[in-house]
Amino acid sequence: MKISFLRIAHCILICASMGLGNPVMSQTFKAVENIASRRAPWLVTKLAFSTIPTDKGRDVFELSTRNNKVHIAASDVNAAAEGLNWYLKYYCNRSMSHMGDQLSPLPKLPEIKKIERVVSPYPFRYALNYCTISYSMSFYRWEDWERELDWMALNGVNLMLAPVGMEGVWQNTLKKLGYTDQEAKNFIAGPAFGAWWLMGNLESWGGPVSQDLIDQQVILQQKIIKRMHELGIEPVMHGFYGMIPTSLKNKIDIKVIDQGKWVGGFTRPDFLIPTDPSFDKIANIYYAEMKKLYGKNLRYFGGDPFHEGGSSKGVDVTLAASRIQKVMQQNYPSSTWVLQGWQSNPATSLLNGLDKSKTLVIELFGENTNNWEKRKGYEGTPFVWSNVSNFGEKNGIYGKLQRFADEVYRAKNSEYGQFLKGIGIIPEGINNNPVTFDLMMELGWHNEHVDVKQWIKRYVAYRYGKSSPTLEVAWQLLLETAYSSPKVQQEGPSESIFCARPAIGIKTVSSWGTRKRNYDTSRFAEAVRLFVSASDDFKHVETYNTDKIDFVRQVQANKGDVVYQAMMNAIEARDSDAFKVISSKFQTMILQQDSILCSTKYFSLNRWLEQARAFGKTSADKVNALKNAKAQITYWGPDTNPRTDLHDYAHKEWGGLMSTLYLSRWKTFTNDQLARMTGGSVAPVNYFEMETDWVNDGNMHLPKVISDQQVNKLIAEILK
Repeated sequence: MKISFLRIAHCILICASMGLGNPVMSQTFKAVENIASRRAPWLVTKLAFSTIPTDKGRDVFELSTRNNKVHIAASDVNAAAEGLNWYLKYYCNRSMSHMGDQLSPLPKLPEIKKIERVVSPYPFRYALNYCTISYSMSFYRWEDWERELDWMALNGVNLMLAPVGMEGVWQNTLKKLGYTDQEAKNFIAGPAFGAWWLMGNLESWGGPVSQDLIDQQVILQQKIIKRMHELGIEPVMHGFYGMIPTSLKNKIDIKVIDQGKWVGGFTRPDFLIPTDPSFDKIANIYYAEMKKLYGKNLRYFGGDPFHEGGSSKGVDVTLAASRIQKVMQQNYPSSTWVLQGWQSNPATSLLNGLDKSKTLVIELFGENTNNWEKRKGYEGTPFVWSNVSNFGEKNGIYGKLQRFADEVYRAKNSEYGQFLKGIGIIPEGINNNPVTFDLMMELGWHNEHVDVKQWIKRYVAYRYGKSSPTLEVAWQLLLETAYSSPKVQQEGPSESIFCARPAIGIKTVSSWGTRKRNYDTSRFAEAVRLFVSASDDFKHVETYNTDKIDFVRQVQANKGDVVYQAMMNAIEARDSDAFKVISSKFQTMILQQDSILCSTKYFSLNRWLEQARAFGKTSADKVNALKNAKAQITYWGPDTNPRTDLHDYAHKEWGGLMSTLYLSRWKTFTNDQLARMTGGSVAPVNYFEMETDWVNDGNMHLPKVISDQQVNKLIAEILK
């Protein structure tokens, strides 16, 4: 049989686009050049790329300079991107982050005296939590995703959760099952709550969604997947694991398990028993719609049955897991099921039903737990060591940095090291503590044990563009305080009392958080004073100024705890005069906090709200997106439950939020307590009503910008 040249060429192109074989065109690293063009255009003409073999199957890059060119030799495009970032960080003192960039041009190309060769010990460098997609990325448009993917590639991420655009898959699936267009839309959550919909925690909350929004997200996801393939990043899509609308059982005869209520009072979607005859049919429709929208070149799928308390009563979990994986394999042969190692999931009974060679567990809570060890490498299942470190994208200086390095090294050299296949970052919110993400992702390229006290010296230089003895000392103190690794379990950073729904004797701001500071706050304040003392040398450096505001914000939040306790003492003593003075000071501190936070876009409420308003095309979508944005960071939901334990779960110390809702709540509390002290009849304060009114008022809360001189004066007052 004769095969035409065009047909051969077409096959080569398909193989290249799918990452099969090793065609020359797939190794030109044009995608990495494009990153340089977008982020460091001053460097792009000085780059030269070449391909080298893997190091015994492991990703590798080599850096050298000759003839006034930076030569990056790499085993694939992803390693080449990491190589570019390595050169930027460790030779140019330049970096990109979610909290500011330091990518200004250099007058002269830094030389590499001898070839530097770096090998990754792990096949996977993983990123993102379902929650990140909603807490940080709810309203991302293409330019935001393009920047995000550039950062991911530069940090060596080659496996990334990417469940954008699942609205279209579900809409098409449900319509094939007899749903009307509106009935299908009624199942879908709003843009700020999609994570918990996909995890089987709720349905419809935050809606309704429009067809324009569904179509917009499908197009966006197609762009995301295309760019991920170009950058050597495998997308983790959302698989079918049995989650179905609670209404489906009313349309077809199926066996389901009622999943009961999730936190906040939300009704969970049902779980379709995988042994039911309809399971394969529905799963096949779902995956067929996935292929139509996003193609056949997908190899990783997430989805966790019984997430956070879902019921498995009456289910043969081992058999169910086998059936879920089987239908996944039938639709996407050789695909891998990616499971979250969170709480008791994945259960041993579930893992027992799986082909473990096609399974990957992401250990989420590594900063506090060692489930990989307790469960003997998840009973012999490939796993990725990760940490959450941030919950709800709450502000707070936090990250057990040395523990990250210690646990990764310990796991790699343990008897279960053969199952450790990578490292990852699993934050619920990514716009915070950039040092935690830099360290974790770089651990994916270290074979040796990392001493963070030494590593941080190089971080200081590339984070701020140059080193400074003052900043180095300040950062060593930060490592000994807020960034230390105490053997204390806590969910994310210690919370700010300013953001709490007012009450007497507040233990936590959010239901599962902590107000306790597990470090010496006076030494932390000393570190911040040192850091701020370098302002004259770094006053035009965005990354320095962003960190300065964040560190000072934390000092003020820490001082807020002391003043709150004084308020409580005055209430207990029924000393109204003292209470007036102290509560006035507390409110002044909130306003000071608001003012310094408004001085940078990274701590601005308006920035989040503008993202939401720009998200949709129609006026209805814009109004709904704005409500989603404001509800998520306040009472969360639902509208009908004033006692929701999700309120303030995603609270923020943001300029514009501090001076409006939070200040109003504390003023109301003050007036209420003063009235009680005088013995008058006082009705209970309805804080939930205050929060819902704030969410629905349509206010965009423009930041109240103050001068640099005023900011510096406020900082000096806070640090006294």
